[in-house]
Amino acid sequence: MATTIAGIKIPDSIMAREATDLVRDTETDLLFHHSRRVFLFGALTGERKALKYDPELLYIGAMFHDMGLVEPYSSKDERFEVDGANAARDFLLRHGIAETDIEQVWDAIALHTTPGIPKHKKPVVALVTAGVEMDVLGLAYHDFTQEQRDQVTHAHPRGEGFKEGIIDAFAQGTIHKPETTFGNVKADVLALKDPHYHRGNFCSIILGSAWKQ
Repeated sequence: MATTIAGIKIPDSIMAREATDLVRDTETDLLFHHSRRVFLFGALTGERKALKYDPELLYIGAMFHDMGLVEPYSSKDERFEVDGANAARDFLLRHGIAETDIEQVWDAIALHTTPGIPKHKKPVVALVTAGVEMDVLGLAYHDFTQEQRDQVTHAHPRGEGFKEGIIDAFAQGTIHKPETTFGNVKADVLALKDPHYHRGNFCSIILGSAWKQ
């Protein structure tokens, strides 16, 4: 029987159930519940803005968006967002999903920590980021009703210490490849959590390049 939370139906196709099981078995409880909340807050945003989107693609994007933080999907030298996007792409290819749909999901995951761009892309891309921004940053918090927030967090609790916990998860997923945080928000995470981290500087790279002028 399909589950409905805060008026949003959780996709219940074979592919969606397989994705749920895969993420449940791979990620920590904190990341799994976070990913489900991302889908729900993203879907609620889509309903509020009257956007037309494919719920199943949104679900895959939300569920895979942090897979790049964990083994066996974390590469040695790619941004974790790209690792998660690649994992979702491979998963969707196995299910025979069209390339145009795969591209939407790939972009949704790869861009979810790049502020200012996803909202101008297709709804699946925009809504994954909207869900992430609501759950992690509290953006648009008051655009959701108290009942909606309560129902989502009752089904998928944030638990005590979620704020510190999600920062720790980001740090653990990127600390072995600090160079991938250059120019993105995860640089702030490592600056907080890794005393040996040295933040790259865009201007220093320009001024120190091999060009004479």
